[in-house]
Amino acid sequence: MTAGTNLQATATQEISLLGRFTQQRATVLEALIEAEESEGFVSAQSLHTRLMAAGSPVGLSTVYRTLSALAEAGRADVVRDMHGERLFRYRPGSDHRHYLICTECGVSVTLDSVTVENWAAGVARTSGFTAVRHTVELTGICPDCGPSAEDSPRD
Repeated sequence: MTAGTNLQATATQEISLLGRFTQQRATVLEALIEAEESEGFVSAQSLHTRLMAAGSPVGLSTVYRTLSALAEAGRADVVRDMHGERLFRYRPGSDHRHYLICTECGVSVTLDSVTVENWAAGVARTSGFTAVRHTVELTGICPDCGPSAEDSPRD
């Protein structure tokens, strides 16, 4: 099976989780999967721009609706950038994930979610809360964007 065929099969299977299959939804998901591999988190606008450049007739509102539906179904992670814009990343399974995101270039690193999940469960337990949901966003500056070792002041 070629990479393109595999991508289409994945998109078809994932879109079926959202209800009605449409080619436009599948196209949006395929673009999100490709973006996840090359860029990590992307905005709906940048995904739409990518689709337009590829000649796709998918409208911006369809991109927003599809990304929101994927997030609701647990197939896309959502974070907000420094300006409050929602950024999306394909989640190839139902496991909740957490990321450390560079505020300079946008690169993201998947974190050990077990540690975060255990911490959240412990906070809920000691506070007496049940049915707790959480959002954890960690941001910083990655090694590529940070000052190099030569630029750092020496003691």
